[in-house]
Amino acid sequence: MSQGCRAAGLATALGLLLGAAAGTPPAAAEESWYPSRFGAKDRIGAANHLSDAIVKEAARLVTTGKSYALGMEVAANTPAYPPRKFQIVITQSNDGTGPELGANRVTANDDLLISYLGISSQIDGLGHLGIGHRYYNGLHAKDFVDPSGLKELGTESIPPIVSRGVLLDMAGLRGIATVPEGTAYNRKEIDAAAARQGIEIRRGDVVLFHSGWHAPLETDPDKWWQMHPGPGLEGARYLAEKGVVAVGADSTGVEVIPFEDPERPFEVHQTLLAKNGVYILENMWTRDLARDEAWEFLFVLGQPRFKGAVQMVINPIAIR
Repeated sequence: MSQGCRAAGLATALGLLLGAAAGTPPAAAEESWYPSRFGAKDRIGAANHLSDAIVKEAARLVTTGKSYALGMEVAANTPAYPPRKFQIVITQSNDGTGPELGANRVTANDDLLISYLGISSQIDGLGHLGIGHRYYNGLHAKDFVDPSGLKELGTESIPPIVSRGVLLDMAGLRGIATVPEGTAYNRKEIDAAAARQGIEIRRGDVVLFHSGWHAPLETDPDKWWQMHPGPGLEGARYLAEKGVVAVGADSTGVEVIPFEDPERPFEVHQTLLAKNGVYILENMWTRDLARDEAWEFLFVLGQPRFKGAVQMVINPIAIR
């Protein structure tokens, strides 16, 4: 498949995801996936697995005090799914002259942000992607989606995610620097990576995949966002069954692209977000963690609380 075809296919799939609810035919019901295991009224999904005890246990992983920023820098030229873009405008309080400055000559800068929130390193909230206009716990778009902001499932409602973080080095598992696009991580690959690193995945964990996929960002930005390795459908179900809170990767979609089934785009997103309430962390900067073989760490995320947001730009911190 040519790069142009791949881009067109992804653009079509994304257009379906971002399109208005009205006028789009509902998907046929494939299975009963709601109400949630946490009850029909639950709105935070897998974050229910978090607890004070998990935080205390994760804190014991801090032995060196070294911190890692997992978020990427966001800039106007950061590649992103169209039409997503970023722009920042800096304004000055005055031109530096005049009596309003006072005796101490006060000046200031301010900033105006014009941006999509689903750009660069981000968390996908439970209101981001659904199945036939039904989202986590079966909520229908007509009941909570509003142009002024989501009435439910907004990212402001996600509690602080402080837990044990686990890095699965999929590039190291293969003995290569960068895992090829289209490589799916399913149960076999997940178990093999965990066994190689001497770790186990536990309830309440945040699981990150390292594939070395930041290399194409530097050499071929179009390829970087159009295709990548990532969790497959079986792998997503496996992690959800284990009770993880969030799944992330050093790739744009945190999902294998080209898709395992071309007729079923973004089914991993549907499985994690809609069916299981597991959050998705896109474009995590995992290179430094992999270099230091930091397989386990204290993961800390407190996202900005923009009311009604679908996604949010983030910079999680790993501490070991």
